[in-house]
Amino acid sequence: MPCERKPMRYGHSEGHTEVCFDDTGRFIVTCGNDGDVRIWESLDDDDPKFITVGEKAYSLALKNGKLVTASSNNTVQIHTFPDGDPDGILTRFTTNATHVAFNSIGSRVAAGSSDFMVKVVEVSDSSQQKTLRGHEAPVLSVTFDPKDDFLASASCDGSVVVWNIEEQTQVISWPLLQKSNDVTNAKSLCRLAWQPGMGKFLAVPVETKVHLYERGSWDHVSTLSDDLSTAIFSTAFGIMTKDCMLKKEAASGTSHFWLDWDVSSILKMNTFSLKGGLLSYQLVAAKNPAKDYDDLFDDDDDRLMDEGLSDTKSPAKKAVGWDDDDDDFLVPATGRVKNRGAFLDDENSLDTGSLKLGQDKLGDDDNDAGSSVAPAAAPVVPLRPVYEGPVPTPPQKAFQPGSTPAHLTHRFMMWNSVGIVRGYNDEQDNAIDVEFHDTAVHHAMHLTNSLGHTVADLSQEAVLLACPSTEELASKLQCLHFSSWDTNKEWMVDLPKGEDVRALCLGQGWAAVATSTLMIRLFSIGGVQRELFSLPGPVVCMAGHGEQLLVVYHRATGFDGEQALGVQLLQLSRKRRQLISGEPLPLSQKSYLSWLGFTAQGTPCYVDSDGVVRMLNRSLGNTWTPVCNTRETCKSKSDHYWVVGVHENPQQLRCIPCKGSRYPPTLPRPAVAILPFKLPLCQTTTEKGQMEEQFWRSVLFHDHYSFLSSSGYEIDEDAQNQSQKEQQELLMKMFALSCKLEREFRCVELAEMMTQNVVTLAIRYASRSRRMALAQRLSEIALEKSNQMQEEEQEEQEEEPEYSSTRRTSSGQPRVTNILDNMTSSKKSAQLSSSGGKPSKSPILKPLAPKPKTKVPSQNLKLVFKQGSISRFLCAFRPKTGFQLWLEENRKSILANNPDLEETDVIKEAMGRFRTLSAEERLEMSVLTRKINRALSNGRAIEVP
Repeated sequence: MPCERKPMRYGHSEGHTEVCFDDTGRFIVTCGNDGDVRIWESLDDDDPKFITVGEKAYSLALKNGKLVTASSNNTVQIHTFPDGDPDGILTRFTTNATHVAFNSIGSRVAAGSSDFMVKVVEVSDSSQQKTLRGHEAPVLSVTFDPKDDFLASASCDGSVVVWNIEEQTQVISWPLLQKSNDVTNAKSLCRLAWQPGMGKFLAVPVETKVHLYERGSWDHVSTLSDDLSTAIFSTAFGIMTKDCMLKKEAASGTSHFWLDWDVSSILKMNTFSLKGGLLSYQLVAAKNPAKDYDDLFDDDDDRLMDEGLSDTKSPAKKAVGWDDDDDDFLVPATGRVKNRGAFLDDENSLDTGSLKLGQDKLGDDDNDAGSSVAPAAAPVVPLRPVYEGPVPTPPQKAFQPGSTPAHLTHRFMMWNSVGIVRGYNDEQDNAIDVEFHDTAVHHAMHLTNSLGHTVADLSQEAVLLACPSTEELASKLQCLHFSSWDTNKEWMVDLPKGEDVRALCLGQGWAAVATSTLMIRLFSIGGVQRELFSLPGPVVCMAGHGEQLLVVYHRATGFDGEQALGVQLLQLSRKRRQLISGEPLPLSQKSYLSWLGFTAQGTPCYVDSDGVVRMLNRSLGNTWTPVCNTRETCKSKSDHYWVVGVHENPQQLRCIPCKGSRYPPTLPRPAVAILPFKLPLCQTTTEKGQMEEQFWRSVLFHDHYSFLSSSGYEIDEDAQNQSQKEQQELLMKMFALSCKLEREFRCVELAEMMTQNVVTLAIRYASRSRRMALAQRLSEIALEKSNQMQEEEQEEQEEEPEYSSTRRTSSGQPRVTNILDNMTSSKKSAQLSSSGGKPSKSPILKPLAPKPKTKVPSQNLKLVFKQGSISRFLCAFRPKTGFQLWLEENRKSILANNPDLEETDVIKEAMGRFRTLSAEERLEMSVLTRKINRALSNGRAIEVP
């Protein structure tokens, strides 16, 4: 018989309101738009206890004497219950926390937010958090699987996602909902629910229906529907009053209803009614089953279902539960056994009077006590094969590096080293603003976005925009060539039907577009169509710099959370060289690509979702070297850095700190921070490790000089020399440290990386440290380096081009120059005036003139060394120290006095005598040594008096 309908009463101010019972059913707990949480002992309680948690309270959950709330102050707070005492903050977001939920045992809390993230937090230790990333819009709802293996969430991006909690990966995603840009604009809050106990089904409200999905296979097994004209917002298994929630539209005062189905028989049982800001509940007689399901029931099942009584007015049988422990999920019993077939196509969907849905056995005898009717036999259904192998990873969607998600009303369409492109799409305006970091390049622009452009790129020559296709219009590519010297500064191209722009980029004098047909189309900056080619897989993103085009695409299906990406690097010069083709792109474990680009000096680099920055190492076979981990500088697990630029000289990683989010807001304009680079070498806390890291980082970050030089570009020779000096100083410091640690073999290894001049310093240091064996080995290395330099110069002399001419410098020495110095270089770009009449400040690329070469005779030059009555011939290409010269002259006198001395003892005796020399004698020897070594390095024979 129907329950009594109690009158409604004021609960909260109009707006979003939520309500739930505590575990005992004694208290009703509500929260609302006024920011209060109220604890009612009953609906008649005139003085409920209240807790203020923020300006607005969006959601609440109760378990084990703990009350958690999601509020507009971007936090998930915890209070004791029913006392309401504050017990700390579980987690924070950058925007509103939209929904919270406990797991089945109350040990974990899941929280969704408007910053697209879902967090799973341990109640006992809030530092233990897992972040689930993948939604592209605010999160509507979250719910735990009863077994705590999975978590389901719904989002304004239109998707319902099932996550593997431990692996923090997506298991399945269904595009079921209408998209919106915020929770307040969503047409449904989409409160999800798992079947208690086994969690065999997930219920998803979709418009006016409820979809049921099977755990494991994730197949859509059924749809629950009724004659409704409004959307269903919430689903719950069990006694409805324990999990009822208010609709967002309840703020208007319109009544809404809750429908109760017996899922095992697909029979709608009860209807509940609520109004915005008011509390009430009502149990209504069941409605006749839909005509579509008439064949599932007996003829005499059409009567009303009385509460607590059977059709014979005798006491009803004990209700049959879904699971032995699921007291909150009870199917009302009618006192008779239903003779109906299985509705769900499932091996477990047998007679619901005797079977529990989700189990493969009959109900317990205790649950069937008093029943004298045997259950109906069920047909044998073969079990479905269960796949237990690796799970495919959903491929990440194509994105534009330096942009924020397209569904945001205010977003960055591009932020790079040239400027910023902002997009606005709200009720007031649909426009694009272009701002340049250097106003001398071009003045700021405001463009009307009538075509709905969603992708953009910006260079010192142009702005490139693209929009997706519609049913009426093709996908369009629009370019504003503001560095053009004529009056027509804009051109537009329509892509073929069925082909959409997925990614685009600008280089020097060209533009590239990747489309949905796995094709890349090249255009000149003036709009001339150039080459086109196909990609091996769907594009992820691409970037351009100068003549280089870098493309990342899906080369295969990834598994277990991994993305299988490939990379191509092309040089779009006259040679049209392909530098890298189809190589796998390394990513951190279970991460995805978040940024791709070039350094300001033209070296490819990228960042993954774990914050690891990798740079192309051209000198090591075009491999990728990790140079920074932005996560190491984050104060919280939810904080991130949004990369906007990379520089090699000075070594700077330019990025925007994002507190609790992956993307920065457009207003106010975010500040750019600078992070240092650091190679992940071992033991960087030690002095040795620090110097090793500094050395190899310097080698990597100055490798672009070699690339630019080999490509014919003019480079800053002073900066290159400074970098080489820095590297040699670090090698010498490591050499000294190794000597101190008595690691002479390591000293030789370091000397092999030194230049000839620095090896000479190392020999001197070893001699002063009385390590004569080391000094001897270093002398051999110096001789090898000298001979190698001579051979290289001879080869360069033989390969000297015939078109070189010889000029005389003011010093009288010949200088070899290239006749191309007087010609216009093919790599030199004409300086184009901007639309404002100002010359473009784009970098000018100039060819390199060959270095002056000095002719060196092929035979070994010799120095005639005369001092006193002794004359010796010394090898022209073996640099000497002062001590070595002194030893050569005094070796005979030492051996004359001590004929039995070994070579090592001779050196020790010589060092003792050398130390007794006067300051004048040492100075004279030092001057003589420098003169000889200078003559040796210049390849000239001199006679030294």
